[in-house]
Amino acid sequence: MSYAQTALDQLEKGQLADFKKQYALALRHDDDDTLFSLAEELYSLGFLNQSRRIYEKLLAKYPEEDELRTNLADIAIDEDKDDQALDYLNQVKPDSPAYVEALMVAADLYQTQELFEVSEQKLLTAKKVAPDEPVITFALAELYFTMREFRKAIPLYLDLITAGTTELSKVNLVERLGVAYANAGRFEQAIGYLKQIHSGDMTPDVKFETAFTYLQLKDRPAAIRLFNELKDTDAHYTSLYPYLGQALEQENRLAEALTALQEGLGVDQYNEKLWLQAAHVATRLDDEALAEKYLKKGHDLDHDDLSAVIQLSNLYVKQERWDENTALVVPYLQEDNTDPQLYWNLAVTAEHQEDFAKARQYYDAAAPYFMDQADFLKPAIYFYREEGAQKQVVDLLKAYLKVVPDDQEMALMLDSYQD
Repeated sequence: MSYAQTALDQLEKGQLADFKKQYALALRHDDDDTLFSLAEELYSLGFLNQSRRIYEKLLAKYPEEDELRTNLADIAIDEDKDDQALDYLNQVKPDSPAYVEALMVAADLYQTQELFEVSEQKLLTAKKVAPDEPVITFALAELYFTMREFRKAIPLYLDLITAGTTELSKVNLVERLGVAYANAGRFEQAIGYLKQIHSGDMTPDVKFETAFTYLQLKDRPAAIRLFNELKDTDAHYTSLYPYLGQALEQENRLAEALTALQEGLGVDQYNEKLWLQAAHVATRLDDEALAEKYLKKGHDLDHDDLSAVIQLSNLYVKQERWDENTALVVPYLQEDNTDPQLYWNLAVTAEHQEDFAKARQYYDAAAPYFMDQADFLKPAIYFYREEGAQKQVVDLLKAYLKVVPDDQEMALMLDSYQD
């Protein structure tokens, strides 16, 4: 038995002192092939120092063996010595049998540094040298997947699957292709692959993507089933709750939608969008008090989110809470951070407060944005008529009758102004 094998046996038994002795003897007495195998085994076990010493010894003896350089580069990467790794890799020339491997290692290194374009160029060069090597195709597909360039990843995964390769490096390529199609917005193709995967074999991410894809295809029962399965196995997968709530709401299962969103808030209480979504469902359930509570929570989390301000303002206008609406909205106008809906709400508020000058100001600001909305135009027409603003009345009447051409009262009013 070689010293190398004895060293590995001692290591397996946990006898580190004896391992060190046998390792030292192996370095002095075992042949080079045995030492190379020992280095590979030690690297796989995480003994980087011992593996590196062997490779360095062999490289000094065989400087033309570039495989040793790529192995040393792997170790340097694991030790966060990126510059040293690149030094080894740059020594491998294009005519070397290890050139493709060096490109692959370099691509992996640059990817970990988030230098994705450099990584891509390394892999494209490797693919030119070895166009039929599936590992290169897979690495390039995975890089594009990481970069979220799914349209580039899709044909590469397809090439591998068509050639009969459905798994590489413990990655299910059918699953990957389905997720890539889903993220590219090609939901029909996506579901064709994703539904081949048994629900119990799906990772949480893939189950989420599959449920999301069913939702986009309007197969809401299937989406709800998978979102609920994901929730049951991983309640802290926070991304599922908005979509589960959406699917349930679209199925008009409003109480269940609200419950799902409340469960989401239990694990993601700092998600202002989730508070607003829950408020919207509460409003549909005619629970305005709960809606207001949730809107204020969302607004407190992000004062710059106008959607919360608009929904809260709409609620105040509906409930005729004019002073609260003014206090809420006016500061946003002063900061030049507003939305036409807020001008409309303030116009109605000021009119009810009999501050007609302000109401006129706000109606003037809102009008250009709502010339196709009858529920704005009709009350605005009456307001401008009371103000004696004939031109505005005529303009709004013409716009209104384009939207509601059979409103005889408004048609007669327009005729009277034109006469």
